[in-house]
Amino acid sequence: MSSQTSETIKAKDNKEMILIPAGEFLFGANNQPMTLPAYYIDRTPVTNAEYKVFVDATGASFPPHWRQGKPLPGIESHPVTQITWFDAADYAKWAGKRLPTGPEWEKAARGTDGRVFPWGDTFDKTYLNCGVGGPLTTVPVGSSPEGDSPYGVVDMAGNVYEWTNDGNEVITMGLRGGSWLDGKDEARTFAVRKHTPRRKNDFVGFRCVMDVPA
Repeated sequence: MSSQTSETIKAKDNKEMILIPAGEFLFGANNQPMTLPAYYIDRTPVTNAEYKVFVDATGASFPPHWRQGKPLPGIESHPVTQITWFDAADYAKWAGKRLPTGPEWEKAARGTDGRVFPWGDTFDKTYLNCGVGGPLTTVPVGSSPEGDSPYGVVDMAGNVYEWTNDGNEVITMGLRGGSWLDGKDEARTFAVRKHTPRRKNDFVGFRCVMDVPA
């Protein structure tokens, strides 16, 4: 559950971003101290409606489950899925952003106290959309505000896995956050899954980060 109010900005794609302050946090399953500079992160995963703006502006290919270049009715506010890591990176570049590193994603999800889930250390299936009692499909972003991170970042557990810039563009890239079909272990803030960067799945989406101007 969100425990502090963070600075927000609107980026080129008109998407709200939240400031993650510079400083130390506890990283990984072993809670190793790590220090990061300040950065901004998208408050929510990129939605189908937001991705359509990118497709229309650039002529990029649209996800295969869309019809005639448009998301199916009713999923506009759901996180976009069935896009590769390269598709996500292209969107980020167009928006003047980039994909988060694993540590950047993790700090935004867990804050500085080493918590297991964005809201704390105890799993609660009502705080996220996952395979434990969930609808077994995506839901609109922000549907579980009780599960927001300490910075107020939305859907850092469940709904869709998110691509990170954490791995090898030829072999595997990191996925974070679990998804609508996974259990509680995958939803842990430090859990990482490796995935072929050119593969498309209906349980993988993304969000972007942006450096703080000097």
